[in-house]
Amino acid sequence: MKILSIDTSNYPLGVALIDEGKVIGEHITFFKKNHSVRAMPAVEQLLKECETEPKELTKIVVANGPGSYTGVRIGVTLAKTLAWSLDIPLIPVSSLAALAASGRNFTGHIAPIFDARRGQVYTGLYKFEGDNITQVVEDQNILLSEWVHQLKEFDGEILFIGNDVNIHQEIIKDVLKDKAKLAPFVSNNPRPSELAYIGASLKDQTAHEVVPNYIRLAEAEVKWLESQKNS
Repeated sequence: MKILSIDTSNYPLGVALIDEGKVIGEHITFFKKNHSVRAMPAVEQLLKECETEPKELTKIVVANGPGSYTGVRIGVTLAKTLAWSLDIPLIPVSSLAALAASGRNFTGHIAPIFDARRGQVYTGLYKFEGDNITQVVEDQNILLSEWVHQLKEFDGEILFIGNDVNIHQEIIKDVLKDKAKLAPFVSNNPRPSELAYIGASLKDQTAHEVVPNYIRLAEAEVKWLESQKNS
């Protein structure tokens, strides 16, 4: 069963191919370039290197947010197009869950972080149970200062993971002290193979059912709704 995973929800771009418990190929980059011109070529190159034809794929897994609005849209649109054209299932997985999975060897709670500007973050709380990652607190958009105070109520150490943790590490350490652990930089990119692994055990969906999960509206959408309300 060959599963293709796609993650363009943030600056890292990742695609992976797994087959019956093996990672056949994985491609990850992290630099500020438009995913719209890189994502499909990355998929094509991966399949070529893995000597896999698109018709051999049995399902596709996509990171459907939260994250960059543009990045989420690109990944979900690409995945929906491929799944629809190949007539195979499409499984959406939280981008935060995929990032948290990079902390697989940590025994405590895991808090993945995407910066959302103005002191806010996209985050949730996860924990591994055996080989499977489980959600302890649902994904949300929240002020980081509020989030770390909520985390004081949880027992044990908490691993903060993600390329944006360094933006907020001062307040994280100030509030949580030694309870807070920061992932090494080599773990901060979400791994598309972990994304595929998570999606492999989830319920199949069709391309038409899958939608982006932005968690919050884009600023332009908020202003438009406010203008409509005022008028």
